[in-house]
Amino acid sequence: MVVERVNSTVRKDELFFHLITLLREGTLNYRWRAAEALGEEGDQRAVGPLIEALSDPHVDVSWIAAKSLGRLGDPEAVPHLISMLDDDDKWQRIGAAEGLGGIADPEAVESLATLLARDPDRLVREKAAWALGEIGGDAAEDALLSAEGDESERVRKSVLKSLEKLKKGK
Repeated sequence: MVVERVNSTVRKDELFFHLITLLREGTLNYRWRAAEALGEEGDQRAVGPLIEALSDPHVDVSWIAAKSLGRLGDPEAVPHLISMLDDDDKWQRIGAAEGLGGIADPEAVESLATLLARDPDRLVREKAAWALGEIGGDAAEDALLSAEGDESERVRKSVLKSLEKLKKGK
């Protein structure tokens, strides 16, 4: 029984280090798949390497790394994800919003509120609304209420869904 647990731990460690190697050195296809797998594995040791992957030259890797950081839920990633909200690429901003919603740190509310109010892309605004609903609190609710009249029906639906979630949580 003990030997089986030790072998299982060794295999998990081998897998973890293999995924880190692929994240840092693999082809594009392997890097984004490694970023995704690291989020699914739930190993907190992946936080640092995933933060590094936020600056990968390919958006496919960095936005999935951002989402995986959200799955891991470590607040260490919050300032890095907040800085991604200013990126020119909408997928970077979407990934950052998803990561911040997963972590649910109130520190991100102001930046997400600005994104919801001003971003030109409706998908980004939609994710910002979702993230604010995940974080909650009065400031998040105020930002969502301000966006109830968004020009996009999808954004309005996301806002309403988040507001409903916040009301259930009270």
